[in-house]
Amino acid sequence: MYATGYASSAKKSYANVDIGARVEASSPHQLVVVLFEELLKNLDTLIVGLGANGTLNRSGVILRRARANAILLGLEGSLDRKQGGEIAAGLSSIYREARRLIVTGSDSNDVEPIQQARAMIAEISGAWSQIG
Repeated sequence: MYATGYASSAKKSYANVDIGARVEASSPHQLVVVLFEELLKNLDTLIVGLGANGTLNRSGVILRRARANAILLGLEGSLDRKQGGEIAAGLSSIYREARRLIVTGSDSNDVEPIQQARAMIAEISGAWSQIG
């Protein structure tokens, strides 16, 4: 059969192709849904990986944190502050706070701040999904 490394690499490649296909076929609203889904998956992996029986090494933690923060920066950067007014300002504050919590939790190997960030993002994600 295939070597373990090959299977892992193939799995990552298929995941990237799936995300790419979903992004290409998405409307702007659906693209935000995809970003939220990927962010939540990433945070779940980080939470489990840092947990009591965590499987993430330090480089895995740093990678997941970087991905989560990149998605949050993308979401924040896409806000229309002129048209969105107070709502855009509020979302921007939430995204910044989520980034702070993710960094705090990953630096201290503490899942609680990351769980707080996940809960904030899940609430926004749920509301965004209902709009569409």
